[in-house]
Amino acid sequence: MLRQALRGLGLLLLCALCLQLVFIARVSLMNLVDPQSTSFQRSEAWRLLSTEGRILWSQDWVADEALSPHLKRAVIASEDAGFADHGGVEWEAIEKAWQRNQKSEARAERLQQRRQRPVSVRLVGGSTISQQLAKNLFLSGERTVLRKAQELLLTFYLETLLSKPRILTIYLNNVEWGEGVFGAQAAARHYFRVDAARLAPAQAARLAVMLPAPKRFEQRPASPYLLGRAQAVLARMGDVALP
Repeated sequence: MLRQALRGLGLLLLCALCLQLVFIARVSLMNLVDPQSTSFQRSEAWRLLSTEGRILWSQDWVADEALSPHLKRAVIASEDAGFADHGGVEWEAIEKAWQRNQKSEARAERLQQRRQRPVSVRLVGGSTISQQLAKNLFLSGERTVLRKAQELLLTFYLETLLSKPRILTIYLNNVEWGEGVFGAQAAARHYFRVDAARLAPAQAARLAVMLPAPKRFEQRPASPYLLGRAQAVLARMGDVALP
């Protein structure tokens, strides 16, 4: 029995190692080949097909030089101020997220005891641009400790095998900016009728602010809240040094 268990464990570890090697190969290939879709995009395409009966989609990959430096600075200022300097993970943010999750688990346990039925816990955490890219490229939307661990490994692969400018280019070409709107070029055309290379600083700041909740902000792209946040990002953009 023990021998069978050890054999099963060895097979499981071998499969896990093979999976990591596949991820490493795919990330390495991104130095030469632009990823044309992500795991998140494929799940969104299936959702749209299932709910709408069709896929309304807009995405156009553009090279790094066709991405406005204003947009790059705005996204870094809004999403990940330490992008150029950190190794892919902001450990202080991870620690704070862990503390929040512990409190959420404690509250959920108390509620479960009162209701006598399971209560789900949503794991949260402030993610860097590299972490967001790792998650969108390869992972599902579930929030578990195991999935978070895989996200950290993938972030390490991205940071080790790709340059910072390449990570930012892939991110900006694939991130969601609305229902079926993916990438900077599609977003610039959708909201401002210009190419991504010609985005003005204020326009870039508005797009950057939309990223945490693009589907919600798409409904009111000129709301007072969004415009106020965009002004704050605009004020910080001048201090951002591009990698």
